[in-house]
Amino acid sequence: MATFSVTQPRKSRVLTGFMALYLLYTLVPLVWLVINASKTQPALFSTSGLSFGGTFALFDNIGQTFTYNGGIFFRWLGNTLLYVVVGAGGATILATAAGYGLAKYRFPGRRAVFAVVLGAVAVPPTALAVPTFLMFSKLGLTNTPLAVIIPSLISPFGLYLIWVYAADAIPDELLEAARIDGAGEIRIFLTVTLRQLVPGIITVTLFTMVQTWNNYFLPLIMLSEPKWYPLTVGLNQWSAQANGAGAQPIFNLVLTGSLLTIIPLVVAFLLMQRFWQSGLSAGSVKQ
Repeated sequence: MATFSVTQPRKSRVLTGFMALYLLYTLVPLVWLVINASKTQPALFSTSGLSFGGTFALFDNIGQTFTYNGGIFFRWLGNTLLYVVVGAGGATILATAAGYGLAKYRFPGRRAVFAVVLGAVAVPPTALAVPTFLMFSKLGLTNTPLAVIIPSLISPFGLYLIWVYAADAIPDELLEAARIDGAGEIRIFLTVTLRQLVPGIITVTLFTMVQTWNNYFLPLIMLSEPKWYPLTVGLNQWSAQANGAGAQPIFNLVLTGSLLTIIPLVVAFLLMQRFWQSGLSAGSVKQ
């Protein structure tokens, strides 16, 4: 009777050690944030950063964060959601349409577009912030939500990701069969293509959402009125209150606000994790 042996996956102690260090590197700041968000302002400086001390004030800090300065935290949260929904959502839609078109249609200049997209991916957003500010200043759009939303609509990395994903995820035979059945290009895109691109779309959505949610430098130079600040700039303004004459430090509220700020991102990643993982691996293996 034949017997079959199952090969156990090889384990590397070195790689396991590196992964443990990386896990520690990512978790320690989060643990520090959670612990210190539960402290009062005096306890922040009288106790160790990684130990609870004194009164557990997390819920009191949350209440003060929501009500401080007329509840402006909610205004900043609403601004951030606006920038994410319109900016990141629009960037995902544009990247999906453009990436699909570049992957499945042949036209003059396609290689040049590819080179431009790759070059745009390599340019850091901060390098374009000042030229963008000067251009928007001449157009009279600074200190308005459009100054943050319009630049967020462009995602070269998202376009490139959809381009690579669509090239392998959507067979040309499927498109030809739809055309033979009489479907137009827009109908093919909406009813056939989008279903195949869901993992890639979710991946791009996550990347653009995180990028827009954490955007700091662009809103900092574009916006001058606190009512239009996102959470990143608003919390930094709270932190700056500890400097200068008449300083009013509220580091406990800054830390609590920072903790509240990351919760939506954590929830989004947990809900979309399976799509995100499949989207990253798609296109890496060709048949």
